[in-house]
Amino acid sequence: MTERNRVPSLLSRAGAVSALSLAAMSTTLVAPGAAPEAAAATHAAKALQIASSKKGSPYRYGATGPRSFDCSGLTLYSYKKAGKKLPRTAAQQHNRTKRISASHRRKGDLVFFHSGGSVYHVGIYAGGGKIWHSPKSGAVGRLEKSWTGSVRYGRVN
Repeated sequence: MTERNRVPSLLSRAGAVSALSLAAMSTTLVAPGAAPEAAAATHAAKALQIASSKKGSPYRYGATGPRSFDCSGLTLYSYKKAGKKLPRTAAQQHNRTKRISASHRRKGDLVFFHSGGSVYHVGIYAGGGKIWHSPKSGAVGRLEKSWTGSVRYGRVN
């Protein structure tokens, strides 16, 4: 009996088998919806790493890199290098991402700062309530704790 024929035979004798056991005996396990989520997580992790590599880059209004950035320029640049397209401004990026609750945010998600209905700033979530961003004139790209609770989270698909 070949190894391939032996596995179904063993499974039928064993009765109910957990998904973990099946995964251990098989080379692939298909979980519905897992591939797009895994790809999104990979792009997000890469974008976060790229943003962090720009630590110390000077803020310049309208700049999209590679040496200086404004807030949405940094997110646009980071995600572009990670293989995803984003529109230019923070408000446009907000409109293009999937809304995520604070309890479901992950590293690499975008953090949008708003006042009323207007989005005025964006950064990349780094975990622990911190973001990578390019904050304002005279400042440099940096990791910083969020200064307000008036934020929304968006996931780049």
